[in-house]
Amino acid sequence: MAKMRALAGLLLAGCLWAVAAAPVATAAGRAVLPMAGPVVRGFDPPDQPWLSGHRGVDLLGAVGTEVVAAMAGRIVFAGTVAGRGVVVVSHGALRTTYLPVRPLVSVGTAVQAGEVIGRLVAGHSCAGGSCLHWGLKRGAEYLDPLSLLDDPEVRLLPADASGRVAALIDFRDAALSGGQSVPGALSRPVPGGFGSPFGPRLHPILHIWRMHNGLDLHAACGDAIHAAAPGRVVRVSSDPESGHRLEIDHGTLGGHRLITIYLHATGYSVHVGQTVRRGEVVGRVGSTGLSTGCHLHFAVKVDGHYVDPERFLS
Repeated sequence: MAKMRALAGLLLAGCLWAVAAAPVATAAGRAVLPMAGPVVRGFDPPDQPWLSGHRGVDLLGAVGTEVVAAMAGRIVFAGTVAGRGVVVVSHGALRTTYLPVRPLVSVGTAVQAGEVIGRLVAGHSCAGGSCLHWGLKRGAEYLDPLSLLDDPEVRLLPADASGRVAALIDFRDAALSGGQSVPGALSRPVPGGFGSPFGPRLHPILHIWRMHNGLDLHAACGDAIHAAAPGRVVRVSSDPESGHRLEIDHGTLGGHRLITIYLHATGYSVHVGQTVRRGEVVGRVGSTGLSTGCHLHFAVKVDGHYVDPERFLS
């Protein structure tokens, strides 16, 4: 039993904190983490360039910690932006950014991977203290910096991962055993099988590689959409990409907030602020927004980060 629980913990940890990112090709050589410390917030790009999101990763560290170049390159900026110290390194087609730092290099300097370029300063707070925000761009496109590394999954586990994973397993076990007030495991919102999975994919309409932040579930036009767990409706909206969108907040479970998201419906029969039961009909399947046919795009957020919904479906 202990071995099974440990294995479940590892699988769930991978679900929550591993970033499924396609490797980024680079001629700059092997990349390294720019600062010693756990990654406490991963890459979470917005659905549209003008929307809010997290266009890099945050590494937890103490003020004064050395910050190094992730790859070999040349310094193209070392100064202050909006009151915060920033260093930008060019690696040919790619650029990496580091902030907030006190720069220890000057523009035009060639650096090697692992060479000190600055020291962490206060100005970017995160859970547990101060953080370094590490970014990666190719032209105007933001990429996941962890995709430069050989084993991003390992580096995404924060120092308190074991406790957080154990707590989430407890929530799921409680829900499966009939604890309907603890929605750790989710019911399928539609009965159909799995379509496009969570992770990077070639978008079927835009024809670009991007993160698919949910799971597509097969369903016919007009099929009922059911709430995956009890909760409160926090968003009912519509936009050109998501079509009709619904978000249900299932509360804070041991410090971890769980939200489910439903896209592309013909519409929803619930309103913001309404409390819903597990299995309650909340809308009807459609093909609104950027969709190639009737289906349900189902997404899950834990503590504000998209995770693989398949790991939570009962």
